[in-house]
Amino acid sequence: MERFVENGMLLDFYGDLLTDHQKEVYEAAVYRDMSLSEIADEMGTSRQAVSDLIHRCDKILGSYEEKLHLMKKFINAQQELTKIRELADPSEEDGIQRDTLAQIRSIADRLLEDF
Repeated sequence: MERFVENGMLLDFYGDLLTDHQKEVYEAAVYRDMSLSEIADEMGTSRQAVSDLIHRCDKILGSYEEKLHLMKKFINAQQELTKIRELADPSEEDGIQRDTLAQIRSIADRLLEDF
């Protein structure tokens, strides 16, 4: 997975566990794609301090994922739901009752919308 996307997902899952300051700086880097210099200017600190904080946040968020695996579970669930949705495709109706397929599609669609 691309590192930028992974950082965003880690922030989505575990960002509330960071301090307000850590979260603010990390969001600026990840969501707003600001440079270290831009963040440093906005925060009134040095570029090096911002860099250090971002690396520290990377480690903190990564350690949460190593322990809790929420992002991994989310991705796996999303992949499985996609498989269910594909299996319930109307073109694959091999003896499965149409009503059952419709229910499977409906459930998979609702769950996929949440992701």
